[in-house]
Amino acid sequence: TGGSSGIGKCIAIECYKQGAFITLIARDENKLLQTKKEIEKYSVNDKQVVLCISVDVSKDYEQVENVLKQAQEKLGPVDMLVNCAGTSVTGKFEDIEVNSFERLMAVNYLGSVYPSRAVIATMKERRMGRIVFVSSQAGQLGLFGYTAYSPTKFALRGLAEALQMEVKPYNVYVTVAYPPDTDTPGFAEESKTKPLETKLISETSSVCQAEQVARVIVKDAIQGNFNSSVGSDGYMLSILTSGMSPVTSITEGLQQVVCMGIFRIIGLFYLGSFDSIVRRCMMQREKSESADKTE
Repeated sequence: TGGSSGIGKCIAIECYKQGAFITLIARDENKLLQTKKEIEKYSVNDKQVVLCISVDVSKDYEQVENVLKQAQEKLGPVDMLVNCAGTSVTGKFEDIEVNSFERLMAVNYLGSVYPSRAVIATMKERRMGRIVFVSSQAGQLGLFGYTAYSPTKFALRGLAEALQMEVKPYNVYVTVAYPPDTDTPGFAEESKTKPLETKLISETSSVCQAEQVARVIVKDAIQGNFNSSVGSDGYMLSILTSGMSPVTSITEGLQQVVCMGIFRIIGLFYLGSFDSIVRRCMMQREKSESADKTE
């Protein structure tokens, strides 16, 4: 889902390069057809198929269930579902329109619930399958400007943890991915309206390429890893926020135990610098407002 651009498109390309049959789901039919042509260039055999379905995965569960049923009739049962449909709104809590909170929860959360719900029974029957939820580093850490976006990405983690416990005995594995800021059309659009504080905090880490993020997510999903993170910042955040989340191996659990303390100290320095950025911006704003009044 969300396969017509950004990380979703790059994940589709990565899977296609490995011989997969792809079903792309997004709202914009023209973008879907353009993406289909782009993906088909990477075929590894002449049997591969790219199927396009134009549907809003966040609105009507029955419609989502029907289109996925049709896709499975054409291409066979779903081996891996990647929930990548998402959108973002940034701004101060009191400036964000109330309906934006509702829309983001529908797209980012229910837009992952509905497709997963539509394929889970078949996966359990077949005793195989992978479900990927593409969250965000903003789903591990709440930041200035993301009061509408972060909660929807945090919600995906709760869903992933609960679902993994249900489906693990059936050899079905869930992966929740936490990509950092990634160079995508959605990120470019979001950057136009970011508050200054959010921009300055975002600049403390680099922007990743969608292809790199996609490679990591696909690799982790195939291996059945619960957590998928990118880069050293992502690794640190995943350990810091591991809590009671599942581990894939004893080694992963030991790494969390050993690194938690030192990473918490580093994390506190980061939080201090973020608070400092917010405070400075507030003081500058108040200064300029008082200067405007005196003029």
